Amino acid sequence: MTTKTIFAGFGGQGVLMMGYLLALAAMRQGKEVTYLPSYGAEVRGGTANCTVVVSDQEIASPVASSPDYVVVMNNPSLLRFANVVATGGGLLLNSSLVHSPVNRDDLKVVRVPVNQLAHELGEDRSANVVMLGAFAQVSGVVSLEALKEALAETKLGQKPKVLEINRRALEVGAEAARQARE
Repeated sequence: MTTKTIFAGFGGQGVLMMGYLLALAAMRQGKEVTYLPSYGAEVRGGTANCTVVVSDQEIASPVASSPDYVVVMNNPSLLRFANVVATGGGLLLNSSLVHSPVNRDDLKVVRVPVNQLAHELGEDRSANVVMLGAFAQVSGVVSLEALKEALAETKLGQKPKVLEINRRALEVGAEAARQARE
């Protein structure tokens, strides 16, 4: 099975890190992976997105013209990517910042207040990790355990306290997605 995902938001929201963590976790689970980051020259505050393709088979192209999932961290990203999601696909929205309606009824839309949840955890910078936990719950592409292990291999896991907060952020995101779908 092949799953194509676009992660999108402002530079500085950790969008590229979400994609990198997904790619790393999927590789550690023995899957084929492509990771294609894209960001503007100004990076922080500018637009950023990345495409991650995860498959059980060799991947022919890293491009996802009709992704199965789009993870949106801000309103401009919703406007840019909402119409490219494949019919029947999933759209995960950071409802702390994305308030625009989704004008498609052929998608599974999951709204998660990731900024609010990260703030409640005591680490606003973990909003992207909260969203990644929600994505893992909704998509089933990788396990939370694989993501927790991938965290330890990145700068998000260099300090034990930061690693523990981010592992908890994954769980909080997964639980929020579970509740949003019920």
